[in-house]
Amino acid sequence: MNRKVQLQDLGRKDYKETWDYQEELFKGIVDLKIRNRREELNLETPNYFLYVEHPHVYTLGKSGDFSNLLLSEKQLQEKGATFYKINRGGDITYHGPGQIVGYPILDLENFFTDIHKYLRFLEESIILTLLEYGISATRSEGETGVWLGVGTPFPRKICALGVRASRWVTMHGFALNVNADLGYFDNIIPCGIKGKAVTSLNVELGVDKVDEQEVKEKILKHFSVLFEAEITN
Repeated sequence: MNRKVQLQDLGRKDYKETWDYQEELFKGIVDLKIRNRREELNLETPNYFLYVEHPHVYTLGKSGDFSNLLLSEKQLQEKGATFYKINRGGDITYHGPGQIVGYPILDLENFFTDIHKYLRFLEESIILTLLEYGISATRSEGETGVWLGVGTPFPRKICALGVRASRWVTMHGFALNVNADLGYFDNIIPCGIKGKAVTSLNVELGVDKVDEQEVKEKILKHFSVLFEAEITN
């Protein structure tokens, strides 16, 4: 089992370009697994963790409802945003500047073969990171992601999750609002969930800007412990 995870920080990158790159890495792992089985080999499969920040974009999961996008094509253009229907789970979400997006592309057979556990570990990486900033975050029953104020009159989502897995290989991942412009969420029904707000780490801390590199390092620290992984560059 190869528990080394290669970290790649792509900086700011177009959503479609990043999606194509994810697909390339994903296919490489799947093809290697197929070859291992066909030729009775035992070649190590690689694992990747991509960090990226996208320009303004809305993405709709394969089971999502298009009506949760509240903008016309012209309005999208006016806001400088793009839209893609994609092959992850979940409904609609927004990505943009000030948001940390993480795409682990893992062969789960290197770790554990349990998608439910995988999602919970991703959530836990974020929950433990937020706790370092004095913010108590949790899960909301039946709603993937990380939330604040669950069980209060003002529940709000701070991190969205949506993944795809095939042959135990994962892609897509999480989006944590750190310094995000929350106004862009007003143009969708986030994740198809009505009546619940979205928040960002800087808003919760009452500051203009949070150090995003510091947040990335904290997420990776908790990710590596939970997955018993070695992060490499």
